[in-house]
Amino acid sequence: MRPSIRYFQHACRITLFTRANCQLCTNAKATLSDVWDVRPFHYTEIDVMKPEGKRWKDLYEFDTPVIHVSKSELGEENPESSAKATKLMHRFCAEEVTAKMDAAEGGHRPGD
Repeated sequence: MRPSIRYFQHACRITLFTRANCQLCTNAKATLSDVWDVRPFHYTEIDVMKPEGKRWKDLYEFDTPVIHVSKSELGEENPESSAKATKLMHRFCAEEVTAKMDAAEGGHRPGD
């Protein structure tokens, strides 16, 4: 039996808002790596201090790391809708990330 295409699709997207020289950001990346090993997801990283992250700087310059967790099929992250985003800030563990993933997916994992 061959797995379906859906098996290979990731139901969640996680966006990490980060900056250079941030130990909490390094810890967050390690936590996300641990989660990825068990439950893959689409991943985007935005450095809020770089020119391409400028529109996020006002929101997260002093709050990194921050992750937004959403369904993969939703549009790109938007600063105007960040207040509604499912997020974790500063220090978080793998269990907290997977709980947010469950919530973003509607309370269940694909294939359940």
